[in-house]
Amino acid sequence: MSTSTTAAPSRQARRARAAVAAVFLTNGAVFFNVVPRYPQIKADLGISNAVLGTAIAGYSIGALVAGLLAGAAIRRFRSARVAAFGIVVTTVATLAIPLAPHWAVFGAVLFVIGALDAIVDVAQNAHGLRVQRLYGRSILNSLHGVWSIGAVIGGLMGSAAAGLDIPLGIHLGISAATWSLVALIAYRSLLPGPEDAERESEAQDLAAADGHPGAPPARHGGRRSWGAPAVRMLAALSALAAFGALVEDSGASWGALYLTSLHASAAVAGLAVVVFQVAMTIGRLSGDRVVDRFGQRTVARVGAALAAVGMGAALAVPSVGTALAGFAFAGLGFATLVPAAMHAADELPGIPHGTGLTIVSWLLRIGFLLSPPLVGFVADLTSLRVGLLTVVVAGTATFVLARVFAHRSA
Repeated sequence: MSTSTTAAPSRQARRARAAVAAVFLTNGAVFFNVVPRYPQIKADLGISNAVLGTAIAGYSIGALVAGLLAGAAIRRFRSARVAAFGIVVTTVATLAIPLAPHWAVFGAVLFVIGALDAIVDVAQNAHGLRVQRLYGRSILNSLHGVWSIGAVIGGLMGSAAAGLDIPLGIHLGISAATWSLVALIAYRSLLPGPEDAERESEAQDLAAADGHPGAPPARHGGRRSWGAPAVRMLAALSALAAFGALVEDSGASWGALYLTSLHASAAVAGLAVVVFQVAMTIGRLSGDRVVDRFGQRTVARVGAALAAVGMGAALAVPSVGTALAGFAFAGLGFATLVPAAMHAADELPGIPHGTGLTIVSWLLRIGFLLSPPLVGFVADLTSLRVGLLTVVVAGTATFVLARVFAHRSA
């Protein structure tokens, strides 16, 4: 392992990092304002767990349908515009949730929100990787940590609104106005110019360092081929990202309902997603340093074991306290998995730049798609307690598959 001195980031890079972090924050906060209101929505619509899970799956279906359009949108409008203005459009879409008279309409609204979120998600990660190239070191885990902070803030807002019996329409209206304003302010400081500007600058710097300052910038992706090892690696990274999505969805879609089944109040039940995201935030904000120290393979395997054992123990001894602890272990254990899969896919040899990130971002949605109806179906057949064993299964599978990550960071 070699060491090098990295120049201090420029003022523009620091402003862009703060701005893209604000976009990640809003992206986490918008939808997680809705999640703690699921018990009320379920009761208002008079539906079962399986039907609710099917409606929630509309979110993931929309993400799958629209996810592969993200690359074209970014090429046409650039990642900064797609990320910031996509947030504004998403907040407007959430205002239709209180108006849904039937579970199918609710699912259709979530379909639209999921489609928008998938495009915003790829755009904000693409822009975050632009800023990371300016920094010359990893910052993506911290950006996902800020997303988790946004999810915590959104979850607290939703829990407070549920506890205070604030009408859903008023609550989501306040959320939409707040986070749209943050996204529009952040847009002013995002990076200008083409998406490959930092790669061309990096290539010129490398050429100068090699004694060829006049060498033209390397065209990444033009000479890359889809080799079988690269395709297998991309498939493994996509599966890992899908496992991470499944675990994240367990806290988002079913945490409040599971605590409600343990006779927790509405305000306390909403804390399931909050503790999950708090733990995930801690893991992501410290993730860059931990991964550099121990390697992504070790971090992924230890985290997977922590999530599987922690949630398994919580389900074995059901109570409000153990349930909250189980969701916290799951959030901490899977904190760095999705960012690691995205970064590895974006830098994967044999795959054109940007293509790996788009594919993994799209396929991880399969975890979000399968989780709600699967858990809801098992819950109706047995109990939600049994349905949440999917977290244990995902942790076990991740422990095995994490061998595709590098043992140490280079």
